[in-house]
Amino acid sequence: MALFDKLFGERSTAASARKRRHQRDGQSNTAHRAAELLRSNTALVQLTEAEALTVVAYMELRHCAEGEAIIRQGHSGGDDGFMALVIEGEITVEAVTVSRTEPLTVNVLGPGHLMGEMSLMDGEARSATCTASTEVRCAVLTRAALQSLMAEEATTAAKLLSAVAQRLSQRLRETDTKLQLYGQLVLSMQQEIDRLIPEQP
Repeated sequence: MALFDKLFGERSTAASARKRRHQRDGQSNTAHRAAELLRSNTALVQLTEAEALTVVAYMELRHCAEGEAIIRQGHSGGDDGFMALVIEGEITVEAVTVSRTEPLTVNVLGPGHLMGEMSLMDGEARSATCTASTEVRCAVLTRAALQSLMAEEATTAAKLLSAVAQRLSQRLRETDTKLQLYGQLVLSMQQEIDRLIPEQP
């Protein structure tokens, strides 16, 4: 009996915890709302309803006061890294660039938007500051919770990571398009300057 407990006790405990987690969150209106938002076009549309509910079962509900910085630019994600799904409220995303001393607003996020996906994946420093513009409720998936999801629900975890990777790839392509447009704009401006101020012989 002791050998059985040693070999299978931990797995049994994990399975029991997983069952309790799903029973708890399966009854929650907030969990269903979060799962619905997680599958929206602004988040991870690739997930099925069942997969989204499974992921939400590993997330924590957090309340943030107006003006609270949920993520700070430059702070390392590390083991404390997390991804957050906005359920209610509005969040302002700001970044300080090399050429500016004041933060530049780069986005405003509402219900159904994700933040912090990159740090969840790589644990590196945050690329922007996310501040609650109003009172905010969000569902947070920590790196520790992601590891539990991977250990207990490997198929769903793989689908989640694939969806996040696709989302990050899409954002990278959008950034590449913006850089190309910026390059064309700079070239056009330079050509106009050369036309207006011709070189002196």
